[in-house]
Amino acid sequence: MPRKATLKSVDLPDFGLPTVEPLIPAAVYRSRIIRLVERARDEGFDVLIVYADREHSANLAYLTGYDPRFEEALLVLDTAPNAQKPVLMVGNEGVGYIDISPIVDDLEIALYQSFSLLGQDRSLSQPLADILRAAGVEPGARIGAAGWKYFSRREFDHPETRLDIPAYLVDTLRELTGDVGSVQNANALLMDSSTGLRTVNEVEQLARFEFAACYTSQAVRNVIFGLEPGLTEFDAVGLMQINGLPLSCHLMLSAGPRAFMGLPSPSLRRIERGDPFTTAYGVWGALNCRAGFVVEDAAELPSGIADYVDKLVAPYFEAITAWYEHIGIGVTGGELYHVIHDRLGDPFFGVGLNPGHLIHLDEWVNSPIYEGSTETLHSGMALQVDVIPATHSPYFTTNIEDGIALANAALRADFAARFPEAWGRIQARRAFMETVLGIRLKPEVLPFSNIPAYLPPYLLSPHRAMCMSAG
Repeated sequence: MPRKATLKSVDLPDFGLPTVEPLIPAAVYRSRIIRLVERARDEGFDVLIVYADREHSANLAYLTGYDPRFEEALLVLDTAPNAQKPVLMVGNEGVGYIDISPIVDDLEIALYQSFSLLGQDRSLSQPLADILRAAGVEPGARIGAAGWKYFSRREFDHPETRLDIPAYLVDTLRELTGDVGSVQNANALLMDSSTGLRTVNEVEQLARFEFAACYTSQAVRNVIFGLEPGLTEFDAVGLMQINGLPLSCHLMLSAGPRAFMGLPSPSLRRIERGDPFTTAYGVWGALNCRAGFVVEDAAELPSGIADYVDKLVAPYFEAITAWYEHIGIGVTGGELYHVIHDRLGDPFFGVGLNPGHLIHLDEWVNSPIYEGSTETLHSGMALQVDVIPATHSPYFTTNIEDGIALANAALRADFAARFPEAWGRIQARRAFMETVLGIRLKPEVLPFSNIPAYLPPYLLSPHRAMCMSAG
């Protein structure tokens, strides 16, 4: 008999918050730079540059532990054997922050004041061309440039020469090399969904992601269990008790008509009984989201959608359960695509974006999960279950967005030995998902959320959540 999603009374355990903060050691950053330089050399690049600004810092932070707070920055890597130190170019305010990098002694720091905010001093730094020339950019050199996005032939005839970094940098690089075609997009080295360096994580990075996910998921949990009509949206955010970890996106929380947009930040609007409601909170390495109605039961739903759970939430939860149960090492992205679309393919559900994606310091790195994908999932990947119905109807939406990692037996043993507190939380979450929610995970699936697949559709009855029937 097929299993079905049902609404039940559930006791959500307290999985706890970290008492230990995992850090990324200098040796990991050094290894990342070595591997990136080797890949860049194999691709024929003489120099690789990695650009960052306040919004797009993940590649640079991954390599160095340094992220711009107000300005821009540029890492210049000479790929020649026995090359000089990597050059990190920073602005006025970045100079005092460079010690945040565990490998600062391995870097040559260059002040480039045009990276600074407008109106600040520009009199002390060398011209951009001189700094780049000294770092190895010369006539005839082939330059790889990485920012945060690369392109395909569907988008451009020559995607390799379409760059995502500022024109003043691109123009200077092309002038120095003497050939427009010599400066090429190299983001795939870091961000390709199968082969990019940032798609497979070290155990330290996974532990850091679990640490982050504890706080984002606990914040959303606090909202779910503390929500009351009459609170303002700002009051609801206050329930999160956020701790100041760097954000990967603007915090989202809205009720009423604005909730249908999904992405708004909170306001002073008071939350009313019967409102649609959604919230998402993301920091480096983690994001969690939930959506539903501010009601106690179906009788309080807006007119005409008393079957909200049966029509939308139950089939959605069944699809998410199938996603969780199918995902694993060696599974293709195309399989996961069909796991969702075979169940939620009706236009009513309005599922448009990839049903799952890779996550890192940035909320969305890339996704191997799309129709026809033959890309396989690997041990060390960190992914989000991220399937968002957009019904464009009074039924609004429902949503589970939580993070997991995939880890083979060796990686699991290493994780358990080095991060026992986090490992205990992971095992408790797995047990809850299987014994209470009825979701049967493969051994390699490590849930990072403190609300793992927990979905209460009626937000004023947070102890009633979706579960799978036995079968």
